[in-house]
Amino acid sequence: MRYDPVKQVLGNIVRTKPFLRILFYKVLGLMFLREWYVKRALRELLGDRDREFDVYDAGSGFGQYSYYMARRFRHAHILAIDVKEEQIADCRSFFNSLGLTSCTFAVEDLTAIGHEAKFDFILSVDVMEHIAEDVLVFRNFFRALKPGGVLFINTPSNLGGSDADSPDDASFIEEHARNGYGEEEMRTKLSSVGFAVESIRYTYGPWGDRYWRIAIKIPMVLVNRSRLFFFLLPFYYLIALPISLPMMVLDYTSENTRGTGLNVVARKK
Repeated sequence: MRYDPVKQVLGNIVRTKPFLRILFYKVLGLMFLREWYVKRALRELLGDRDREFDVYDAGSGFGQYSYYMARRFRHAHILAIDVKEEQIADCRSFFNSLGLTSCTFAVEDLTAIGHEAKFDFILSVDVMEHIAEDVLVFRNFFRALKPGGVLFINTPSNLGGSDADSPDDASFIEEHARNGYGEEEMRTKLSSVGFAVESIRYTYGPWGDRYWRIAIKIPMVLVNRSRLFFFLLPFYYLIALPISLPMMVLDYTSENTRGTGLNVVARKK
């Protein structure tokens, strides 16, 4: 199972018209439990700021979180970066077409950034599992934050977050530098560069794992086998969504003691 080919197909579709990209963001916001957790964290961490602040979207991808922040937090100034030039170019064109001037885009490699005490908040969603030199990136994040600045990380845990035990997912695992993070490993690595870890929460517990397999994994496997399955997805989700949405709600409202995802909040001392 590979994500990148599917992402490329979706990118080719939504880049043609701004309204298609906005619709795509809305679909992602509904169907991906990860977005529920990330957006809740953004509201908790940024929602009460009544003065201008600087955000670094470290691995912006399709730009959905930058879009969410630019629309919701009027005091935010966002620098969104990614290593993929085509995604940055697409996002820049889309945001410019909407006049969202509070967000700028750039191509950057997180292992080589040189920002110094520039940001109040850094967002990293499903990025660190792809980078072998993770401690170097954590050190760069620490340097890039202003004193008192906050880092939020969403990443797979080592409790099956990459479906590492499944032989069917060998190609998917190849896209990751690690299978996921343990809670203690994450705490130790962040502390080693100076961060004070404030919270580590598990996501995708028993209900979230079931949702992911029904709503994400099965259709992703089918689409990887044949692009013709794209045309069948609406019919699949007519059945799958009524089953998976209650599972998402149950996971989102639970205090998971274990899970295949981690949400981490750390502060620069």
